[in-house]
Amino acid sequence: MPAQTADAVVIGGGIAGASAAAHLAEAARIVLLERESQPGYHSTGRSAALFSETYGNAAIRALTRAGRTYYESRAGGLSDYPILSPRGALIFAMPGQEPLLEAAWTELSPHDPSLQRLDAAETLAMVPVLRRDKIVRAIYAQNEMDIDVHALHGAYLRRLRRNGGQLVTDAAVTALNRKQRSWVVTTPAGDFVAPVVVNAAGAWADEIAALAGLPPVGLVPKRRTALIVAAPPDVAIDRWPIVVDAAETGYFKPEAGKLLVSPADETPVPPCDVQPEDIDVAIAIERLHERTTIAVCHVERKWAGLRSFVADKTPVVGFDPLAEGFFWLAGQGGYGVQTAEGMAGCAAALVLHDRLPAELGLDAAVLSPTRFRPTQT
Repeated sequence: MPAQTADAVVIGGGIAGASAAAHLAEAARIVLLERESQPGYHSTGRSAALFSETYGNAAIRALTRAGRTYYESRAGGLSDYPILSPRGALIFAMPGQEPLLEAAWTELSPHDPSLQRLDAAETLAMVPVLRRDKIVRAIYAQNEMDIDVHALHGAYLRRLRRNGGQLVTDAAVTALNRKQRSWVVTTPAGDFVAPVVVNAAGAWADEIAALAGLPPVGLVPKRRTALIVAAPPDVAIDRWPIVVDAAETGYFKPEAGKLLVSPADETPVPPCDVQPEDIDVAIAIERLHERTTIAVCHVERKWAGLRSFVADKTPVVGFDPLAEGFFWLAGQGGYGVQTAEGMAGCAAALVLHDRLPAELGLDAAVLSPTRFRPTQT
């Protein structure tokens, strides 16, 4: 079977790859490769995403802000459902966590003037299942929103197809070779040839780089566990915010009439089809019991996802200086969904025009993989 040609091949059909492919397809012939039988099976399909313009470092905040208008427009009208819906976030201090809460206030308040300080009584009025002896005070961020990850991911795939792009599933990359100023991407679904390869393979991005003969950028996939339990009877939970302690050792939030609970674990693991560990599920339940009056008798569903970080917790976006045409789009950590539109815009601008959008206010060097490469002398 002859190789299929394109202007760029995007590796990875999760939110990062799908959004970048959708943007690139506006001006180029794009093939999006997904190793699984359906895109978004791994981290994207297991994300309980929150949109927060105060979450993360300066680069993350800028990338998040860049996507807000697009999300509010239902992904340019490509989604039948709202992408964003009001949620709010409550960060509370247990005894001994007061300095952490104050540090959070110092960090977040300059970026969100609507933040409110709450005393214990006000905190309990907002989420009455919290235990009084576990609450000192709290911060309430009213502008945080839930993201409909499935709707957003689907909208990007529709945008890709609308612009003539192609999605190929069951196409795990087994070899990457540079020949005659193009990359030959070998998969069980055939070979694909393009001058540019976009490495949006999530937790597997360093492995894709190795196939191209490139050193890693130091991605560390970390397991995050989540479970669904019944809501407390006769309690209206729909308007509860996401609730997290100041040390970020656990959170819960409403989810389709039930509660999503997580121990906020970050356990380094190899890239894999990660599954929840019984110990992490038990810790999540124990912490929920410790901090609230909610009784968990049965876990209705449990899962785990991967959040991949590099050392500075800033995404890696840009061409690798060691290989012509090899573009990184990786290291999104826990911010991949909320930054998807901003990062996709950056990726398309760098691939097509070799510059970032000026309105973003970011230096390309902040995102570039060059920061992980030896300084040339």
